[in-house]
Order: sequence, then C-alpha cells, then structure tokens
Amino acid sequence: MLLATILSVAIGSSFAGNFNNDVVVAFGDARAKIQDNGNLMSLALDNSSGSGFESKNEFIYAKVEMNIKLVPGNSAGTVTSFYDTLLIFNLRSIVLVFHVINDLFLYCEFHFGEQLKSEGNSWDEVDMEFLGNTSGDPYVLHTNIFTKGMGNREQQFYLWFDPTTDFHTYSITWNPAHIVLVVDKKPIREYRNVDPNNNVPYPRDQPMKLYGSLWNADDWATRGGSVKTDWSKAPFTASFNNYTADGCVYANGASSCPDKTAPWYSSELIDGDDLKQMQWVQKNYMIYNYCDDSNRFHGSLPAECGRKN
Repeated sequence: MLLATILSVAIGSSFAGNFNNDVVVAFGDARAKIQDNGNLMSLALDNSSGSGFESKNEFIYAKVEMNIKLVPGNSAGTVTSFYDTLLIFNLRSIVLVFHVINDLFLYCEFHFGEQLKSEGNSWDEVDMEFLGNTSGDPYVLHTNIFTKGMGNREQQFYLWFDPTTDFHTYSITWNPAHIVLVVDKKPIREYRNVDPNNNVPYPRDQPMKLYGSLWNADDWATRGGSVKTDWSKAPFTASFNNYTADGCVYANGASSCPDKTAPWYSSELIDGDDLKQMQWVQKNYMIYNYCDDSNRFHGSLPAECGRKN
C-alpha cells in the first residue's frame, strides 16, 4: 500500500487550505472523502483500489505544510508520501528496475523507453514517503529529490514518535536557495542550490502540484516486498488536515511571488538551533544516506555529496 502526498510548488499567496476549495479527487471515487467542512481529507484503500487527490494550484517556490495521520497497526505494504512533483510527459512504455538499498527498502528506478512521447523529457520532485511495516515495527521515512527527471538522492529515517496515534506535521520549503524537509518543526534534511551553473541540478523553473494518495505497493514497500499487504485488515485509512501553502502561484505561464521578504522565501541555509536539531535527527534516526553509499555509485559519489547536501 502506498500513501503518497505530492507537492508541486508555484504560489502567489499564503492560505490555510480547504479541501473543498483547493483540491480535486484524482482517483478512487468515494474512497476519498472530504469531511469537517473541508478541513479533513481521508483516503481509503481496499483490495480493489486506492484513492488520491491533487491540488488545483501549481507553484514555483513555496512552503507547503500538511498534518498526516498514518495507517495504524499492520501497515506492511504501505507508503505515505509528501512531495512536490511535476509530471509533464505521456507514458507509452516504462521499464521498472529495482535496486536493493537495504533490507528495509527496494528502490524503484524508472527507465522511459524509446516509445515515450512527451512535451518535455524531465520533471522535478521532492518526496517524503512513509514506508509501512508490520505491527510493532517502525515506519521508515524515505526522502528523495528529483531534478530534470533524475533522482537517486535518497535519505531514510526512523521517526522519534508513533505517526499513527495522532496527526503530525510535515512540511517542504522550496525557495531559490535550498529545499528543507521538516517533521514536527524539526528540520531533517536540506538540499542546497550550491551551483549557479546548474552542474549540480536544482529545481528552479518547473511548476509543481500537491498530490496525496493511498495505494498498494506491497511489491516493494516493506522489506523489499517480502512482507505483503494483509487484506483482512482492509480498508486501510490515512487522514490529512491543516493544509497550508505560502508561495508563488503559477498561472498563465508565469509565477507570482508577492512577498519575497517572507522568511520561507528569503532563508538561505539552515543554521543555529535549526542546524543542531537537524544534526540530532540525522545522528540518531537516519538509517540510509546516498552520500555514504560509494558502492552504489561505483566509487564516484554525486557532486552535491561534497557540498553539504
């Protein structure tokens, strides 16, 4: 089961979102339910289908925040994700190649075949994905950043709380200087725009949307697919609330950023107490970092790995 929240950014205002006004159901029909006067979205998965939603707005640069309560109990086969993405292609053929990163996660790499036709050949994406597990075992928070269609920038974490008993806050800040992923006000990851010549790619010019979905991914999500979804526990349910966005709305071929002095837009790097908190999380809860995996990259790590990303 995969619960995926996708964030695509290009905003022009700050607002507390209302699901009735700001998103549309993307699939799953009645499995996606808007409740509490538009303040709560619940997604369900059964053995016939999952469900999902997407934002009406697109953004280039933004801070987007969402409270999420994950699937409780035996969540094997599930993934909850919060990320920015732009998909600008029509798929005709895809080959999936799976790489084992560790015993908890099987990385899925998408190769687009020669029959692929699209308006563009790349996309940007920022992921926060929560990989479910059997009862009593912790979720794994899997993060990744795609630029121009290329990912391979995974960092994984355990959480320091139970994400199924209550709502917790997850946010993505994307501005011209860096991308920051935050859990309950603690930064866990920073990806910097360190190269103005773009030799280290950085998302800067493609609008993105916010998506949320819950679907079955038991072929890879839990311990490399060895633990399958227990359909006797279905329907599985995850909930979202307190959706807020502040940023540069993209419309009619351009984005509008009314306040470039806003803290989310003008911040340039993590320092001070925020840096100490991020270092604490990474020291105690990080379980995989692509920048430490020289074998995976045949001894030649990505260029950004030597630049504090």
